[in-house]
Amino acid sequence: MKALIIDDEPQIIRALRVGLERAGYSVTAASSGEEALDKAAEHPPEIVILDLAMPGTDGFRVCEEIRKWSRVPIIVLSVRDSEEDKIKALDLGADDYLVKPFGVGELLARMRAILRRSLQNDDISDDASFVSGDLQIDYVRRLVTFQGTEVHLTPKEYDLLKYMVQYRNRVLTHRQLLSKVWGPEYAEDTHTLRVHVANLRNKVEADASRPKFIHTETRIGYRFRTDD
Repeated sequence: MKALIIDDEPQIIRALRVGLERAGYSVTAASSGEEALDKAAEHPPEIVILDLAMPGTDGFRVCEEIRKWSRVPIIVLSVRDSEEDKIKALDLGADDYLVKPFGVGELLARMRAILRRSLQNDDISDDASFVSGDLQIDYVRRLVTFQGTEVHLTPKEYDLLKYMVQYRNRVLTHRQLLSKVWGPEYAEDTHTLRVHVANLRNKVEADASRPKFIHTETRIGYRFRTDD
């Protein structure tokens, strides 16, 4: 697997290169946003490790530019721990966000998880179905069952569940969910989203107060978790 590391700190690049190469990755590095975009275009990687704070073109812009032409998984590494930065990076298309300092073992685990998901087709085919534990979705008949019993969902509840399942195990921001399910004009209507998530939990969770599937990412959004 080809990994592109984008960071302006040589010691970080050295440490990541050693860890990733030991894990079997082929590593390319860039120390600026401009260099990173050139290398990503010339030799497309299979995963990107991206720092936000860089001279010139910063990590936000790099993420935005890569997303214009590629769906390569992107993990953001940053000393910035603010919710605003996390939300902005995720909204721009990052798949995960890891705060420095971090362990290389944790990074590798997150990379494995993201790469497993990237091997799945993001688009659900017309004859596809989804099964995880007691939850089953038949996309042909728009039929949802939980613990063997049919669950009656409103059209928006179904669309919300389908979208979250489609991007399962990935953090989805409030803005992403609202824009994709309701439309861009609803991007700030977090109350509507909270109501629908609460309704979904009451219908597809054994215990809505301790959800197995629909997890809250505090002040950022939600993540639909599966057994894998």
